[in-house]
Amino acid sequence: MSENRKDKERTEELREIINKHNHAYYVMDNPTVSDFEYDALMNELLALEAKHPEYITPDSPTQRVGGEVSEGFEKVTHEIQMQSLADVFSRDELFAFDERVRESVGKTEYVVEMKIDGLSVSLEYRDGTFVRGSTRGDGFVGEDITQNLKTIKSIPLKISDQIPYLEVRGEVYMPSAAFEKLNEQRELDGEPLFANPRNAAAGSLRQLDSRITAERNLDIIVFNIQRIDGVQLKTHRESLDFLEKLGFKASPSREVCADIESAYDEIMKIGEMRDTLPFNIDGSVVKVNDLNLRAELGSTAKTPKWAAAYKFPAEQKETVMTDIVLQVGRTGAVTPNAVLKPVRVDGSTVSRATLHNIDYIREKDIKIGDTVVIRKAGDIIPEVVRVITEKRTGAEREFVMPENCPVCGEPLVREENEAVIRCISSNCPAQKARNIIHFASRDAMYIDGLGSAIVEQLIENGLIDDAADLYYLKYDDLANLERFGDKSAKNLLTAIENTKQNGLDKLLFGLGIRHIGAKAAKLLAQKFLTMDALMAANTEDIASVYDVGEKMAKSIKAYFETPKSEDIINKLKAAGVNMEFKSEIIGDALSGKTFVLTGTLPTLKRSEASKLIESHGGRVSSSVSKKTDYVVAGEDAGSKLDKASSLGIKIIGENELLELIGE
Repeated sequence: MSENRKDKERTEELREIINKHNHAYYVMDNPTVSDFEYDALMNELLALEAKHPEYITPDSPTQRVGGEVSEGFEKVTHEIQMQSLADVFSRDELFAFDERVRESVGKTEYVVEMKIDGLSVSLEYRDGTFVRGSTRGDGFVGEDITQNLKTIKSIPLKISDQIPYLEVRGEVYMPSAAFEKLNEQRELDGEPLFANPRNAAAGSLRQLDSRITAERNLDIIVFNIQRIDGVQLKTHRESLDFLEKLGFKASPSREVCADIESAYDEIMKIGEMRDTLPFNIDGSVVKVNDLNLRAELGSTAKTPKWAAAYKFPAEQKETVMTDIVLQVGRTGAVTPNAVLKPVRVDGSTVSRATLHNIDYIREKDIKIGDTVVIRKAGDIIPEVVRVITEKRTGAEREFVMPENCPVCGEPLVREENEAVIRCISSNCPAQKARNIIHFASRDAMYIDGLGSAIVEQLIENGLIDDAADLYYLKYDDLANLERFGDKSAKNLLTAIENTKQNGLDKLLFGLGIRHIGAKAAKLLAQKFLTMDALMAANTEDIASVYDVGEKMAKSIKAYFETPKSEDIINKLKAAGVNMEFKSEIIGDALSGKTFVLTGTLPTLKRSEASKLIESHGGRVSSSVSKKTDYVVAGEDAGSKLDKASSLGIKIIGENELLELIGE
């Protein structure tokens, strides 16, 4: 036998062995080989495929690691509409759903499943091989994210039966442990935290670089067959069992219930399991089991009539508050935070909760040592809902706000008509570090790789005192620091150098001027065009800018009038940092029009839609008023939609927005 033939046979054998180990580990949660042995098999396969690139196949386990950066996602038109489910929030609403079903088809069985809190996707297979994966989008058109989905090891690249065509629907999610690990790393790197596992999973799936997706440890649970050729199935439960047999990780709970009463009991049972699950669920799904009856029931324009999603309320948990500590923010705001006995809430372990300000503490009668109820409800930092006063023992202690900053020792100030207490010292180390971290953040100047740990290290070693000092760092300054080497020093200096060409709006936001967010910074940059023009403008001129106003204008003038700020601007200029606005306007189709965005759009992120509107001359506002021309509404649109309707403002979708700009 020739060497090439031996290599080919060994490649095929390795591929089959590794795929079996992957299924055992990622789908069945039952490892069949040690990490060392698995790595040895994978390395052997990689070596053979490197030697013989012609042996590489789309279903090879080596194709899961992520490839090159793509320029964008292609649109995918779903042959079978990917509908959303009608939500119910109570026993009465669930029983009303059952009544509608019985009126149409009589009494029927239901299957109850967990409602995974993730992102819905479609997986397509031809002759048993995974050929395409896409997002739900608006149900009719989604985005091709095949390469990113291939990085999820529980998605089989080849199924056990060579079915001519199979399309399944599943929910991609981030396991709770992976979410906590990711946010811990982002905090160390000075990056914004993900609000919740669903938010993290959605962001990870839409990465243009699939290598980033591969690092995020996503998983999937498949819950429906959209279309199948050559196989006849009678019930939904049978289809889930069949999917599992093919190699998918199908819905873990799929109880068949004889009637709606037993379905409700199963829903309550699932609700009690929320704390013990390794992933987030936000409810249960009830589906008619008989597939023929499902076809008879049909659908509305958006939702199937044979299924309902029973949504659980936001989790509230009881725990003990062991202390109250103070955090000094970049604007000097001193925020009290509760230190909690760790408790699991909405998929992650919580040990801190915001207490907002001293008025909030007094209003809720919060004391150190109290037993409290906390909730997360989608926020990054949970909050204390109430105190369980009946559990007080008498050992609880009143919290007293200090008169001096806990970091620098300077007096704290509470301005008139403000609940926040601030440290106003420009030399406060806490503000210094947070200001520099903010300057380097993604929405500001975005110095890639400059996290909080490095910033603190640079300050401690006397290398920087403010953000402008970053542009004067030298190779020798960095290379001799702990945890730095030749490559990391050069990478950081290159990242800093690259930011010199950013537009004025990025720089303005990066300066951290109080009350000036990314949007206001852009409006100011568009109006004044240069830093010098903005600095020379009077308060009235600044306040006249759309969506800025007097409060922001006074804050800007106050910032530029301080000697420290003037010094920072001069140092940035001398370093060659761009001080002019870079126009991104590519058309004027939306000139003079004001838009408000609400809900989740089918394919565009809110930031992408805003950028698109602004690049065609339009303005984006955060609130609906009589001055609003259009409200662009997506799925789960909230009160802004109601207000727009009451004011008679035109409501459009993503497709109509694209039509307005001629795309």
